[in-house]
Amino acid sequence: MFTHVFVGTNDVPGSKTFYDGVMQALGHGEGTVINDGKAVLYRGDAGAFIVGNPRNGQPATAANGGTVGLYAADPAAVDAAYAAGIANGGTDEGAPGPREAFPGSYGAYLIDPSGNKLCLWHVAA
Repeated sequence: MFTHVFVGTNDVPGSKTFYDGVMQALGHGEGTVINDGKAVLYRGDAGAFIVGNPRNGQPATAANGGTVGLYAADPAAVDAAYAAGIANGGTDEGAPGPREAFPGSYGAYLIDPSGNKLCLWHVAA
């Protein structure tokens, strides 16, 4: 459904540190700095995730009510990505564990260093 997700940051190097930890724990590689250092790109089989400076030159702000969900292969990947996020400047928004909203699901929530909300999510098949 989506080709990519872009979230804003005012600190590209700090965001790269945070997302490198989270994305590597989810089985993706380290991000590639693009756009003359203004953004970091993470490629996956089904699309791309980009974190960078807003193109309009205005400061980045987090989307109130917005959440980016990142797929995790299993609960251990959720735990590892959550731990990596916390270790790299993220803030807890919901510790790893089963989620009642969807039977068989396991997730965690983080706020990245720029204020963007992430959901690390696994649903058993």
